[in-house]
Amino acid sequence: MPADGAKGFAVVLTREDGSWTAGLLPDRLVHDLDGLLHALRQQPPGEVGPLALVDVADEFFVAVRVRGDGVRLLLSDVTAAVAWPLADQALAYLGVAVPDEEDLDDILPAGDLSIFGDLGLDEMELGAVLADTDAYADEILSVVVGRLGFAAVYDQAIESALH
Repeated sequence: MPADGAKGFAVVLTREDGSWTAGLLPDRLVHDLDGLLHALRQQPPGEVGPLALVDVADEFFVAVRVRGDGVRLLLSDVTAAVAWPLADQALAYLGVAVPDEEDLDDILPAGDLSIFGDLGLDEMELGAVLADTDAYADEILSVVVGRLGFAAVYDQAIESALH
């Protein structure tokens, strides 16, 4: 199940002069929230602050934005915290308790559902996308990046990881 060998990827996105750029972050950041935050703070701020989208084994994702001293974080599935270090770290950062065993059927997001609001994906629409419990994390992220308008650079960054 989880572990350091789990597949995943972390993509960092920035926007400058209306154009998005994307790149892969080191694999170790797929399991390290503190390292991920540090890496984002090292990125140029751009127009909207750096944004990271982290997919862990297509089981769940974490979205993080850093602007100035502020951090906005979204975890797609709270139940992932039972088995995956990054999800557990995200819940701890958010101050949300790890679900009890009897609550593991409730696949719910945690954190900032308005994380993409200023980019054109409001809380209600994101909530609807996240409500598709049959979709894998990579499928949900594809919908999100498509609606945000940077699917091409995101896909290109992921393709480079596969080759």
